[in-house]
Amino acid sequence: MRVLTARVAPLRSAGGLVWGVAVAAYVAAVFHRSSLGVTGVDAAHRFEVSASALATFSVAQLAVYAAMQVPVGVLLDRFGSRRLLIAGGALMVAGQLCFALATDVPLAIAARVLIGLGDAMTFISVLRIVALWFPGRRYPMMTQLTGTLGQLGAILGAVPLVFLLHSAGWTPAFLTAGAVGATVLLMVVVAVRDTPGGPVPAGAGPTLTDVRRELAAAWAQPGTRLGLWTHFVTQFSGAVFALLWGYPFLVQGQGLSPTTAASLLTLMTAAMLLTGPVVAHLCARHPFHRSVLVFAITGATAAVWAVVLAWPGRAPGWLLVTLVLVLAVNGPASLIGFDYARSFNPVNRIGSATGVVNVGGFVASIVLVLAVGVVLDLATPAGRATPDLAAFRWAFAVQYVLWALGAVQVLRYRNAARRELAAAPS
Repeated sequence: MRVLTARVAPLRSAGGLVWGVAVAAYVAAVFHRSSLGVTGVDAAHRFEVSASALATFSVAQLAVYAAMQVPVGVLLDRFGSRRLLIAGGALMVAGQLCFALATDVPLAIAARVLIGLGDAMTFISVLRIVALWFPGRRYPMMTQLTGTLGQLGAILGAVPLVFLLHSAGWTPAFLTAGAVGATVLLMVVVAVRDTPGGPVPAGAGPTLTDVRRELAAAWAQPGTRLGLWTHFVTQFSGAVFALLWGYPFLVQGQGLSPTTAASLLTLMTAAMLLTGPVVAHLCARHPFHRSVLVFAITGATAAVWAVVLAWPGRAPGWLLVTLVLVLAVNGPASLIGFDYARSFNPVNRIGSATGVVNVGGFVASIVLVLAVGVVLDLATPAGRATPDLAAFRWAFAVQYVLWALGAVQVLRYRNAARRELAAAPS
């Protein structure tokens, strides 16, 4: 017993260190991803663009992220988390340096593309580390901890970045962001390992036949598609609010000061840290009722948005606080999709299945980012330099179309997954 304890303790310690540094890489990725959210108003002035044109910055970033999820998942199964975390970190640092120096729209969009490409390699790489370093019974909690701790990057991308932007200027602020990313990248190079047994061996890349076979096997599982639509229906509202349109809505639509708006976004992130473990506990305790939790959170989000959008005039402070607290639960809820991917797929296919699931929420976010920008331009009264509250109301009402589609698909694939479980041998 003493020998066994002596062997297990160093393994747990090493797993904790590897996971901790990998989470730091995800924190940096969220910081890079969300850095445009609180600087959107300044970016519109710097590049002299309209709301719909500003949306293309986020769309370029999110589109690359979503498009790369399946290829990255396949590469992850082949080459391991360490290589992808290093490549992703380097791309995001390069993107922030370009964004810091950009003075025209094409270079700014290219910078956001680099950030999206690097970001695409990060989260699912960390989830694979969790799957290989920790026992399956701890996966739901570790996944939620990974996702919620990663949101510390959004806190760094809120009040501190706004303060630095307004005190030092655009270029110093984003050069500092690049320096933060470079520091974390060095930590990954030094500390992260793929598995307790050593690195994933390098070899010939997967053939097209291998890729098609793995993706087809992952997609054939109704649980994978249930995970995709769970991610779709739960993520987009909170993500779009944090990534781009929440800050302009609070400042231009609700008349809050920049500091107050950034503080509300920080509160949203802090609430994610508190609600994530609760969602994880409920998923682990009631694995056959995870979809009930998905519907409850989605319904609560839609209901609070309805009150905010229908409120006569500007919403009171307590209602805006309620909104950001409900949106905070969207992030942990979207991670339930990855729990489905892990539940219905073997370890060697986790990367591919996770990549498929991760496409869902970001496709929905891309659609909403674009739709909000277009509706804002159409609904803003002629002669106004910025959208008014009525324009924001029409723009955010688009969410209900996406919620309806996502809810129908979650119900559909939940029933399909349950039928497959019922038909499987005990």
